[in-house]
Amino acid sequence: MTSQVSSPAEQTDAALVGEQRASGAGGEGKEVRRLDRVIIRFAGDSGDGMQLTGDRFTSETASFGNDLSTLPNFPAEIRAPAGTLPGVSSFQLHFADHDILTPGDAPNVLVAMNPAALKANIGDVPRGADIIVNTDEFTKRPMAKVGYATSPLEDGSLEAYNVHPVPLTTLTIEALKEFGLSRKEAERSKNMFALGLLSWMYHRPTEGTEKFLRAKFAKKPDIAEANVTAFRAGWNFGETTEDFAVSYEVAPATKAFPTGTYRNISGNLALSYGLIAAGRQADLPLYLGSYPITPASDILHELSKHKNFGVRTFQAEDEIAGIGAALGAAFGGALAVTTTSGPGVALKSETIGLAVSLELPLLVVDIQRGGPSTGLPTKTEQADLLQAMYGRNGEAPVPIVAPRTPADCFDAALDAARIALTYRTPVFLLSDGYLANGSEPWRIPDVDELPDLRVQFASGPNHQLADGTEVFWPFKRDEQTLARPWAVPGTPGLEHRIGGIEKQDGTGNISYDPANHDFMVRTRQAKVDGVQVPDLEVDDPADDGGAGARTLVLGWGSTYGPITAAVRRVRGAGERIAQAHLRHLNPFPRNLGEVLARYDKVIVPEMNLGQLATLLRARYLVDAHSHTQVSGMPFKAEQLAEVFKEAIND
Repeated sequence: MTSQVSSPAEQTDAALVGEQRASGAGGEGKEVRRLDRVIIRFAGDSGDGMQLTGDRFTSETASFGNDLSTLPNFPAEIRAPAGTLPGVSSFQLHFADHDILTPGDAPNVLVAMNPAALKANIGDVPRGADIIVNTDEFTKRPMAKVGYATSPLEDGSLEAYNVHPVPLTTLTIEALKEFGLSRKEAERSKNMFALGLLSWMYHRPTEGTEKFLRAKFAKKPDIAEANVTAFRAGWNFGETTEDFAVSYEVAPATKAFPTGTYRNISGNLALSYGLIAAGRQADLPLYLGSYPITPASDILHELSKHKNFGVRTFQAEDEIAGIGAALGAAFGGALAVTTTSGPGVALKSETIGLAVSLELPLLVVDIQRGGPSTGLPTKTEQADLLQAMYGRNGEAPVPIVAPRTPADCFDAALDAARIALTYRTPVFLLSDGYLANGSEPWRIPDVDELPDLRVQFASGPNHQLADGTEVFWPFKRDEQTLARPWAVPGTPGLEHRIGGIEKQDGTGNISYDPANHDFMVRTRQAKVDGVQVPDLEVDDPADDGGAGARTLVLGWGSTYGPITAAVRRVRGAGERIAQAHLRHLNPFPRNLGEVLARYDKVIVPEMNLGQLATLLRARYLVDAHSHTQVSGMPFKAEQLAEVFKEAIND
C-alpha cells in the first residue's frame, strides 16, 4: 500500500526471514513458523476459480490486519481452450507484517491446479519455494497439451522445489459424497479445498469465507454447503496430513498503518467511490455514460448500484453514444463521467474535442490496457499517455491526472473532478489494468477530510453593453481560472448557443474570424496551463541530512510501487538515489524543470516505449533515460533495482 513507514525488510526486500517455534496451533504437535511476509500465487485454468480463490484469501488477510498487494492475471481470450497455456489464470498475493509496495517479484508458494498452470508459472518460482500441485490433473492428455512428454512430478525436474502432491479433485469429490452432486459439480469446489488448505497453512480467518459462500449461493443452499464443506475439508487436510508438517504465521502490520478504519479495495472500486464522493462534495448528480470495455467495466457495474447517492448510469450502444450522453449531462448541470480503455478513447476523441470547445466539465476515465487495437484486453500497459495528451484534431488541450496505487484511485478521482469543475474542462484520469484489478488496504477517510467541490451556476446577466443593457455572455471568463460560466439550460435569461463551430470570445456567437480563433485557441491552452497543481515532491537522501543523490528516478501512474521498492533496495545496498512521482501530467508541476535540472541523470521507467520521457525531452531539453517494458505485466522491483544500480555506477 502507499504507506508512510518503511521497514528494514522492505528496504532490502530480502528473502523471507522467520523465527521458528514449536506450537500445537494448526495441528497437534505441528511446528509453527513466524514469517514477516509471504507471496502466494494461485494458478489454474480460467474455469478453476482462481480469481475467486485469491479474492477470498485476500479478504481474510485484510481482515486479519496484514498489509497486502495483489496481482490478478487472467487470459486475454474470452475462453481459451481448457488446459492450455493461453487459458491459465493466476492470482498473486503479497502480504506482510510491515509496509509493502508491490505484489512481489516471485511467489514463495505456487498452487498449480493443472500441468498448464505449472508450466506457465514455474519460471517465476525461486529455488526452494513450495509448490502444491493437483496430482489428479497430471495425466497423459493434460500433460501432452502443454508439451510435457513425462510427468514433471516424477522426472526430477522439480527437485529444486518443495513439492507437495495433493489429489485435490479426488479429495474434494470424496468430501462431498453426502451431497449427491455429479462428479462435474463436485469438482468445481476443488478451489475451495485449496483455499481451505492455504488458510490452514497461514492461519487465515475462516468465518468470512463461509459467510461469503452462503451469501453467494443463497439461492442454491446445497451448493453453498458443498463449497463450505470443501473449504473445511481443505483446512482439516492441512491439520491431519503428514506432508504439511509446518504452518506459518504472519502477524498483523500494526505499525504500517496510520490510525483509522481500513478495508481492502481494488483500484476500480476506489475510483468508483471517488467519483461518488466527488458528486456528493460538489452537490451535483453524478452521471456515467459508458460502454462496457475491459478493464473499465467494473466501474459501470459498481456505480449502477448507487442510485441512492444520486448516481445515474447509462449503458450506451457504443463508445460514441456513451460520451455524447455524458457531455449532454454536463451541459445539463451534472458531474459527468465516461469510462473506457484505449480503443474507446479513439472513438470518443471527437466528442472530447467538442467538450474542449464547449468548455464543460467532463471526466474521461481511461483504464489503460495492452494495445494497439484490441491488443491484450486483460493485461496492463501505460501506452495511452500521448493519446490522452494529443489524440484529438486541432489544438485541444486536456488536463491529465494519474493515480499511483489502487487506493490512490479514490483521491485521484476527487482531484480530477476538482480540476474539471473549477476550470470547466474535460479531464483525463489515466489508470491501468494493474491498478484497476489489484488491491490493497485503504483507510476510509472522514467526510470532513474531503475537499469542497461545490460550484456556482450562472444565475443572471454577467455583462453590460455600451448602452447599459445587461446580458449574459456564455464565454466571459473568470479572471483567475479563465473558466467560462456554467449556465444550466432552462435558467431564464441565460439562453445561449453551443456547438462545435468556433465561438466568438465573450458572446459565444459563431465566429470564423482568424484573429478570434487564434485568441480562443491560445486562451483554452492558457486555461489548462494555469491549472493549479501541487509542486513535485522529491524523496532525496539529502532531505535526511545525508549527501544528495546525483541520479533521479521519475515515474508516473502504477509504476510507483515497483519503483519505490527498487529504490529502497538500492538505498539498502548503500547507494544514493532520489525518487519523484508525477500525478499531474498536464500541466506538469511548475517546479518540474527545476527538479530535473538538479540531477546529473534522470531515469524514467514506463510500461510503454518512452512516452513520458519523450515529453520531458521536448519540454525541458533534459536527457531523460528511458527504461521501458510492454510485456502486459508490471515491473519487478529486483529488475528495476539492477537498472538503477547500473545507472548510478555508469
